[in-house]
Amino acid sequence: MQSALRIAIAAIALTLIAPVVADDDCVECHRDETRNIVNDWQISRHHTEKVGCGDCHKGRHSSADDVHRLRTVTAETCAKCHEEKFEQFSRGKHALAWAAVEAMPTTHALPMALSHGMKGCGGCHKLGLKSEEAIAELKAEGSMFGHASCDACHTRHTFSVVEAQQPQACQTCHMGFDHPQWEMWSSSKHGVRYLLAQNGTLPSTTPAPTCQTCHMIDGDHEVRTAWGFLAVRLPLPEDEQWAADQTTILQALGVLDPEGNPTPRLDVVKAADVARLTQEDFDRERNKMIGVCEDCHSGNFARAELAKADDLIREADHLLAEAIREIAGLYEEGILAKPESYAYAFPDLLTFHDAPTSIEQTLFEMHLKHRMRAFQGAFHANPDYALWYGWSEMVRDLQHIREQAKELRRHAQHHPDEGQAAAAGS
Repeated sequence: MQSALRIAIAAIALTLIAPVVADDDCVECHRDETRNIVNDWQISRHHTEKVGCGDCHKGRHSSADDVHRLRTVTAETCAKCHEEKFEQFSRGKHALAWAAVEAMPTTHALPMALSHGMKGCGGCHKLGLKSEEAIAELKAEGSMFGHASCDACHTRHTFSVVEAQQPQACQTCHMGFDHPQWEMWSSSKHGVRYLLAQNGTLPSTTPAPTCQTCHMIDGDHEVRTAWGFLAVRLPLPEDEQWAADQTTILQALGVLDPEGNPTPRLDVVKAADVARLTQEDFDRERNKMIGVCEDCHSGNFARAELAKADDLIREADHLLAEAIREIAGLYEEGILAKPESYAYAFPDLLTFHDAPTSIEQTLFEMHLKHRMRAFQGAFHANPDYALWYGWSEMVRDLQHIREQAKELRRHAQHHPDEGQAAAAGS
């Protein structure tokens, strides 16, 4: 009996110390090979809580040639300990980032390095959840890294909560062409007050909302916004002109056909959660935001400011819809030919930079760059972005499109056999 007991105790002891030994081996090797990875882990809470290499990576390898033996770390790996945050994250828009970029018709025409190699769209959209099959496909293409999610904000191997709570954690992705929220926030009064508090000019207790203050209330990882990324919604607005304009935009997004009927792409937009498609969804997110604003402002002030931003979307939509209709007319008149990749003889805003003619390129930029700046600038309290980088540029875009359309029609009238060639080079 005593012998059996000793054997059992020894087995338990070996089970307990084995991971420690394995982790010691990892550290010993990686201290020479990738010492800063070791340093990051050693200053992390994971190290303090005795979460070792094997707890996340599972498996062993002996060289750079057999790294595949280790488990690919994903958000599901983190969920084993951080279940609540994972569940929140999985309900938010960030979790759908990979699905959203994969659904874009233009993504698969990009060089692998930009998309699946994580040097372009994939570099930010990689934080979205991916299936095991999707990860296997990525690896088969040669994309060996960048498949996790949580490390987009809690960077490896510190995985710091404090880091992820800073607005700079959002900066890498929320900037640039189609979503320059970092630039808009950091130069707004909100952002300036935060930076002044950071450098000690204002007290650290100064109210100064960051990205996380408004979009991750009390650390909730379910990040969503009332208007969504595309700033379109169902049901359509009661305002007749605005409803007509939003219908035109939905047609150009390919979720409605030229006759106004739903298309299969509507299901893609639903799955990617880039638009609010019920009044309930919109109201829930809007009321959450008003609650945040009320920490510093009156409820009346918050509702009035958000309503002004809604109004700017309405005005921007009219400019964009007019531009779409102008180009749709060129299709109808046979002056522009329908590209083979288009489902309909109608401009497709989701083709992005693959738009085949100069006039359609202008429309793409008007939609994804200037309209985004107009409405996002309004919601991020940045008048300069709302006006000069947004609204003003949309006005110029529309004028340019109208002039191009006029010239294409004039050329088609005088050179009917050369209309398509002229359009291609416009």
